[in-house]
Amino acid sequence: MSEIAIRHAAVEDAAALYRMLSQPETYADTLQIPHPSLQLTQERLQNFQPGTQRLVACIDQQVVGDLYLEVNNRARRRHTATFGLCVDYHFRGRGVASALMREMISLCDNWLNVERIELTVFADNEVAVGLYQRFGFETEGRARRFAMRNGKLVDALYMARFRPPVNE
Repeated sequence: MSEIAIRHAAVEDAAALYRMLSQPETYADTLQIPHPSLQLTQERLQNFQPGTQRLVACIDQQVVGDLYLEVNNRARRRHTATFGLCVDYHFRGRGVASALMREMISLCDNWLNVERIELTVFADNEVAVGLYQRFGFETEGRARRFAMRNGKLVDALYMARFRPPVNE
């Protein structure tokens, strides 16, 4: 199996990200809607907001995963961050999401001074919930009828992970 390389996203990754976000298996598990815009994907890669990181996972130079991390810029919430993650449908089950999670947690714990990483995930996405639990995330609540997906309202879980105490 080829090695997974993690790097910061570049404008040149827009077509690969657009392809991933266009997959029904991808947008069904996110808050994206079908038929994403290539232009919007390009604009998001060109105009990073302060406090954001966009990582991509590559196998043999091909972009196969994406993670968007946003550190909260509000004065009383600067210790928190949230993120979104997606993996190309054809590369799932190969450790791509885990590689992105490890790098994101390292950034938060060791470089960005983030104490609390938050996320929202569809409650029926057992694979994602299991991934997050393996990385120390705990469910803090459930949002009933959170979002529309394929004509039905589905629940979401609020999960969070706290940075472990540093032993000095």
